[in-house]
Amino acid sequence: MAGTIMIESGSEMTRVNDTVLRIARNAGLKDANIYATLTGIIVSGGVDDVGAQVGSIDKRVLDMEKVAKVNELSREYAAKKIDIEQFYDDLKNIDRLVAMFPLWVQLLGAGLVSGSLVVVFQNNLPDFGITFLVGMIGWAVLYFLNIYVQIRFLSEFIAAMTVASLAILSVKYGFGIKADDIIIGSLMPLVPGIPLTNAVRDALSGNLISGPARGIEALISACALGFGVAIALHFF
Repeated sequence: MAGTIMIESGSEMTRVNDTVLRIARNAGLKDANIYATLTGIIVSGGVDDVGAQVGSIDKRVLDMEKVAKVNELSREYAAKKIDIEQFYDDLKNIDRLVAMFPLWVQLLGAGLVSGSLVVVFQNNLPDFGITFLVGMIGWAVLYFLNIYVQIRFLSEFIAAMTVASLAILSVKYGFGIKADDIIIGSLMPLVPGIPLTNAVRDALSGNLISGPARGIEALISACALGFGVAIALHFF
């Protein structure tokens, strides 16, 4: 369960393997083994009369809070602060109760990231406000499409197309100055940075299944963003 939660929440495989093996060894299973991919996890306790357990990974989101909480529980179990039954109950609570930040916090964060990057990297202070707004709208589109449509990569495509369209229209009607800067800043919250980073880390650690798989997933997301911007530029 700990490994499944971590993979579903976007953790790299090296951390998953290390955490699961530490839990097993602290429970007395010195010969435990784990085989984890993006779509499934197999754990063997290394005991003759106990078979391996298989977990299916049905969803993948980015929720570092769950990963951090599982790691924290693992350290508490290693320090003998909790027993295995309490550990299992806490894992079930994490899987069921830990939620992402409220929408308004996510929107505020997306706006601040978008506007700040325009100022820091493009030295374009006048476009901070409109980039802040367009970044919030782009994240809202992505958020609601992921809830109601649930088609991978389509939400990134439509969100990018929305961002580019709003950026071009804002410059056309005098609310912004440089459409390119607004588009670049507003797209930053949508860029698959964590999956790409995890892909590199998995590949460098020798995991030649999850590393390329994560890389392809991040590449398709980036292509969806690029195609969305291209469509908007073509029609506007």
